[in-house]
Amino acid sequence: MGMPSGGEWSEGLEEHIYCCSAATEVLKFGQLDLRHTSDCESSANVLFLIIPGNPGIVGYYKTFMQALYQTLDHKYPVWAVSQAGHCLPPDSMEMMEDTDIIELEDVFGLNGQIEHKLAFLKQYVPRNIKLVLIGHSIGCYIILEMMKRDPDLQVLKSLLLFPTIERMALSPQGKLMTPVLCKLRYAMYVPVYFLSFLPESIKASMVRLVLRGLQSLDESSIPASVTLFSVDCVANVMYLGSQEMVQVMDRDNPTIKKNLDKIIFYYGSNDQWCPEQYYEDIKKDFPEGDIRLCERGIRHAFVLNASKEVASMITDWLHADLAIL
Repeated sequence: MGMPSGGEWSEGLEEHIYCCSAATEVLKFGQLDLRHTSDCESSANVLFLIIPGNPGIVGYYKTFMQALYQTLDHKYPVWAVSQAGHCLPPDSMEMMEDTDIIELEDVFGLNGQIEHKLAFLKQYVPRNIKLVLIGHSIGCYIILEMMKRDPDLQVLKSLLLFPTIERMALSPQGKLMTPVLCKLRYAMYVPVYFLSFLPESIKASMVRLVLRGLQSLDESSIPASVTLFSVDCVANVMYLGSQEMVQVMDRDNPTIKKNLDKIIFYYGSNDQWCPEQYYEDIKKDFPEGDIRLCERGIRHAFVLNASKEVASMITDWLHADLAIL
């Protein structure tokens, strides 16, 4: 795919870059370069930026982003930045840049992923750009940390979808996955290594087999999932997961309180990562907050089969905020 810098792209442009010396994939709909945007281009002065969950593979969000871009009448650029190292870089790139300069220690860990997103904004998004931050799962935790560490970010709204922002290891899924991620993850690398040599068509068939129970499966989930046949990618995914289980414990109430008018929380009604009790608890602590419980039965991994539905909801939520720009 080729497109002049600064142009627009309605079908989604995938770019691989180094950010904090780590291979990073960026997916863009709409304006491709915001660094040379005129002040009079009001629509380009707002960026919708998606911070993914884990795995932080932007391909999972392609249908969601395209639907969001379309329901916003192509007025605002919609970008997603992968988690550092959660991508399959082209043959011309390594997972880590060959440089003597170490920009960030442990870029693949949780703290490193937060600093990675702040570094991406600093490098590619001018400070005058208003941000609509959309976080999914651990991406919600990252967004809260971004707002805490850089309070001068021009955040118009933060939408936290199925937010894993507290007590991850104590959640039903956390209790199951903590031993796997913290003690057994190295055992997973050997089978992934051997599977990585399979033809792409067989990998895709295996993914379809695993996801066969889902109705209305999003086809873009197939190539995104095939990325997980890379040992390097899986290692980075599981390493981040292990840190999530240990570090994401107490909800950051001070940051939430400071930014409450800018945040919308959206909890699942049957979410094994952030159960309904977590929704009840935060609702009790912040009764004036915009904290919603899903009534549509949408799963935590909404990108697998409910991307268009969630994109439509988000557009409705933001109608008033965008109308006054």
